[in-house]
Amino acid sequence: GSLVPQPIAVRYSRSPRGISALNGVLPYLAILAAAIIEGEGAYVAACALVAAGRLQPAGVIVAGAVGAAIGDQAYFYLFRWQLTKWLARFPSLERRAAPLVNLVRRRATLMVLLIRFAPGLRIALAIACAYVKVSPLKFSVLNSAAAFVWAIALFAIVGWAGPAALEH
Repeated sequence: GSLVPQPIAVRYSRSPRGISALNGVLPYLAILAAAIIEGEGAYVAACALVAAGRLQPAGVIVAGAVGAAIGDQAYFYLFRWQLTKWLARFPSLERRAAPLVNLVRRRATLMVLLIRFAPGLRIALAIACAYVKVSPLKFSVLNSAAAFVWAIALFAIVGWAGPAALEH
């Protein structure tokens, strides 16, 4: 192989060697659904399938980003209503959430942008953003942009840097 890592777009081929079940729109809908529910695992696997020439790069990136954004935003919008009253019923939970809530209050824009890059805190950050009444438009726009940055960055790491590192 070449000493210079080649991006996926260069290595990708449309040969008929792909798995027949990976033809059409179904795999991309599955990636979208998995990104809504789970996050990285299925998306990383899809990126690996792109590197193997079995899926289209643009379809994987778009499905992963849109699914990730829908998943984050579902928690934000679901908990936007009545969260203050509900949380007031559980004072110990309210106390435990206070440091995160205060951080989100002080740095709302940064926290919305970081949701995609904080596994383990995604749901909590989205709920905290709802709790402190981050503007829905601000949350949706920033979170969608961050989801695309996340999808492209993870794609580049898994599909380009990963195979290049394994070749050496």
